[in-house]
Amino acid sequence: MGIDQALILVCGALAAWLSQDMSRARARWACVFGLASQPFFLAATWQAGQLGMFALALLYTAAWARGAWSYWLRPALRRRM
Repeated sequence: MGIDQALILVCGALAAWLSQDMSRARARWACVFGLASQPFFLAATWQAGQLGMFALALLYTAAWARGAWSYWLRPALRRRM
């Protein structure tokens, strides 16, 4: 297993696990780990010519980005105002 596959496995599993945590303080980290795995997921699916999986990875990226906006960016912007 290459380093890219290991990062997809670890970050992806951790993101899924954290997304189901009852603690909002821990659940908010799911999007961070999810986004961390996406460059590797996108590259691996593109290089393998798996266009359906690549499209799914793009959707996952958008979903994790939504979490980053909701849990991290929007609250930070509100605190600055």
